[in-house]
Amino acid sequence: MPVKDYLEKELNIAERQLLASLNSPVKIQLFLDELVYSTEPIYRSPLRVLRERIAHCFDGGMFAAAAISRLGFPPLVVDLIPNERDDDHLLAVYKIDGYWGAVAKSNFVGLRYREPIFRSLRELVMSYFEQYYNINHEKTLRGYTIPLNLKKFDRYEWMIKDKPLDLIAQRLDEIRKFDILTSAMIARLATVDERSYQAGLSGSNPAGLYQPSPQDKSGEKS
Repeated sequence: MPVKDYLEKELNIAERQLLASLNSPVKIQLFLDELVYSTEPIYRSPLRVLRERIAHCFDGGMFAAAAISRLGFPPLVVDLIPNERDDDHLLAVYKIDGYWGAVAKSNFVGLRYREPIFRSLRELVMSYFEQYYNINHEKTLRGYTIPLNLKKFDRYEWMIKDKPLDLIAQRLDEIRKFDILTSAMIARLATVDERSYQAGLSGSNPAGLYQPSPQDKSGEKS
């Protein structure tokens, strides 16, 4: 069944109208920004996100990919990979005139929308580096995955069912990844200054912030 059909048949009139109004990546981002940030250790399908108005970064990335696909873009996601003292972060990425942009749901101000102005995927990913930090003021971004095309999961109806999201998360763990820092670079990293730290957490839900365990605070894994 075509993607449009298996999603559309689940929607009521108001939901169809809402999705139709999300006719640009910017409008998709604005919708995500209005959602409650989920602190629950569960995945919500794009359909549940639409109806329940709650999402964490994975749910938001899935919703954005579904919404972007309705605009004619492939439903691509990229996983940003931190060190062991932080959470992954999922981006829905797209290209316009050969330049990359992104839509994302985040508990941090700086980890959301990016204009389609980046010449490469790495350039896009690096734009998140300074804003990607944990509650210990550490800059934690260390790598990223190749884009995963969610069209491969259409047979599981990932836009309307929660269960396939586990398969998608597993596949993101398996696909090719790129490191962005050398060990020497990591050793030289400064901590985030207090002003930037507070600005990035404006409006955040404290319950949704990653809490490093005591044994994880002292050093980087090699």
